[in-house]
Amino acid sequence: MKMERKCDGLLERTDYSPEDAFFMNEAIRLSVENVNNGGGPFGAVIVKDGEVIAVGANRVVPNNDPTAHAEVSAIRAACAKLGTFKLDGCTIYSSCEPCPMCLSAIYWAGISRLCYGNTKNDAAEINFDDSFIYDQLHLCYDERSLKCEHFMRNEALQAFRLWSEKDDKVEY
Repeated sequence: MKMERKCDGLLERTDYSPEDAFFMNEAIRLSVENVNNGGGPFGAVIVKDGEVIAVGANRVVPNNDPTAHAEVSAIRAACAKLGTFKLDGCTIYSSCEPCPMCLSAIYWAGISRLCYGNTKNDAAEINFDDSFIYDQLHLCYDERSLKCEHFMRNEALQAFRLWSEKDDKVEY
């Protein structure tokens, strides 16, 4: 695998396939189109076996939904289309390196490969900076900007006990 230019700690590939270029261009096209339609500058495409399964664009502001990021929207659509919560064997092409929420969703969905165009540093330069989330995760609970309170654990454990005893549960 030929790598040329160092970009934000990860070497930017220059030897991508024509298929990868096609799908990345689609994610980029979606991001540009979305800006022109009142959304954020992010687009995502999920592909399996060379076929587009789903697409998504950032609709946080138009939908008043802080989770309506391109990758999460594409994951939701792909799971609905395929009738599963696991997207093994899929590649997600994102116009930008995913934020912490989207990256977590990509891992939870079991997506096999992530390809992205813009970096998180590029996003930070236009005021889409997620570094504060990464910083918060390393702090003790009482040092975080989000007030965290823990109580009623014994009552909450009831659902966990039921789950652990359930014979027909679907693990994920």
